Amino acid sequence: MSSGVWFEEAGAGAPVVLLHSGVADARMWDPMWEALTARFRVVRLDFRGFGRSPWAAEKPYTDASDVADVLDSLGVAGAVVVGASHGGRIALELATARPDLVGRLVLLNAGMGLPATPELKAFSEAEGALIEAGDVAGAVRLNVDTWVGPAAGERERASVSEMQRNAFELQLAADPEPEAGHLPIDLSVIAAPAIVVAGAHDLPYFQKTAEVIADGLASAELVVLDWAGHLPAIERPDETARLLLGWL
Repeated sequence: MSSGVWFEEAGAGAPVVLLHSGVADARMWDPMWEALTARFRVVRLDFRGFGRSPWAAEKPYTDASDVADVLDSLGVAGAVVVGASHGGRIALELATARPDLVGRLVLLNAGMGLPATPELKAFSEAEGALIEAGDVAGAVRLNVDTWVGPAAGERERASVSEMQRNAFELQLAADPEPEAGHLPIDLSVIAAPAIVVAGAHDLPYFQKTAEVIADGLASAELVVLDWAGHLPAIERPDETARLLLGWL
């Protein structure tokens, strides 16, 4: 534990950091963990309120600062940072605030806090209504149906369901609720080369976000996966692992 978050490292070689989606936790990387750690020094963590990290903090915090604390504690710098969805947003925050920690970026349907589009607002309102009504199971189903693309099978859907339910339970149990924030993102100051991945079956909001990120970074390649929804690393982990190894 460091800064209140669970983390794990394995392997040797150039450092790779894996940042999970907001509907998952560090277990989303399990299917590719062995392939990556065979060739790299790999670090993954659970953000507060996900996986093995309780949702607790004695003062306001940011996920990006937690990641920086973990990497500083391990002596990691110049890493390839792979971020999925929310983890992609955190990767961009980290690259803005601590460029020494980030050598390259791989962004899988990353967020960056752009204004919500109608379909994203509708999802958020539906999720909020289900949680307010105490229907956690319904909120889990909504997230799985929204974020898991058509390439996934029942095993992958069940994995996301388990991780999302765990996150809801951790966050609903928090007392008092901690104050979570975000660090600013400035694409114009990020010099790290980036692969910006979009899923053809993802929500339009994230497809547009990928375009904005790729256009705003000094060195970026936009890759559209025609089979992917929002979570390619979960939907087709073997194929995504091969892509990652090729990019790395």
